[in-house]
Amino acid sequence: MSIFRMEDIRRMSEKERREELESLMKDLLRERGIIATGGSPENPGRVGEIRRTIARIKTVQSEEQRGEEVAREERSR
Repeated sequence: MSIFRMEDIRRMSEKERREELESLMKDLLRERGIIATGGSPENPGRVGEIRRTIARIKTVQSEEQRGEEVAREERSR
């Protein structure tokens, strides 16, 4: 699992983004579980990296959805 940049995320297909998002959510849950049980994560900055990558993926998904809605509105005019 790696951290992606915006251009990498935009190049992914919708299916790839969805799968990566699921994977990241599981990783975040695992990292938070370690912290909650009093453990020390291997890389404390990892939680922030995962959260930022999740936000990037959701941003691209939102942009695409908004673009589709605008296109639909223009066609209906």
